[in-house]
Amino acid sequence: MITEILIKWCNENNIDINSEQLSSFKKYADLLILWNEKMNLTAITEKKEIAIKHFIDSISVLKSCSPPKNAKLIDIGTGAGFPGIPLKIMRPDIKLCLLDSLNKRLIFLDEVCKELEIKAELIHARAEECGQKSQYREQFDTVISRAVANLPSLCEYCIPYLKMGGSFISMKGPDGENELALAENAIKILGGKTKKIDKLILPDNSIRTVIEIKKLSPTPSKYPRRGIKISKSPL
Repeated sequence: MITEILIKWCNENNIDINSEQLSSFKKYADLLILWNEKMNLTAITEKKEIAIKHFIDSISVLKSCSPPKNAKLIDIGTGAGFPGIPLKIMRPDIKLCLLDSLNKRLIFLDEVCKELEIKAELIHARAEECGQKSQYREQFDTVISRAVANLPSLCEYCIPYLKMGGSFISMKGPDGENELALAENAIKILGGKTKKIDKLILPDNSIRTVIEIKKLSPTPSKYPRRGIKISKSPL
């Protein structure tokens, strides 16, 4: 079922997918279902929903904001690996980092990467703390995050990781444009500028908003602040 759904969507959207990639997605789904029995990774466990709400949702950004060739990409708050691992399956050239604050998720992701023979750096850290470290701050061509926090807060977590000229891709639901309006001040303070907003419809008719923010100037050194300040006093 997963294979058929992915083939149909990719064909309809002029995205190439091969048998090796399809096999990787199938293995990924099987691992997700298996591990979800012993730890809470996702509420979505039916294969059709995994194909649409996790896999297609993750790779849908390739339609509008595809990372540059050989991009160094970090997925902030990756959870069970979305969207980072599906993007790596489709774009093996990407140099992938997966960041999450819960180590048990990273144990799962390490197993996924081994099974799928994917190279990725796994980072166990809070985004606001890691964003102040020189080995990660302003080191990435692409930063991506899916449904982690409201956009003003998410910008403060994510934009500090971007190189000049890099892109932060935020994957939001149908109210993404309203969140963007609230985030414009934060985007400006943090050195970014909104480049693109796309509305996408998934096969189950749910609506996604993909927002691309370009990094135009360095992020002031005091950002990101501590997590409690980000949530209580968004920029």
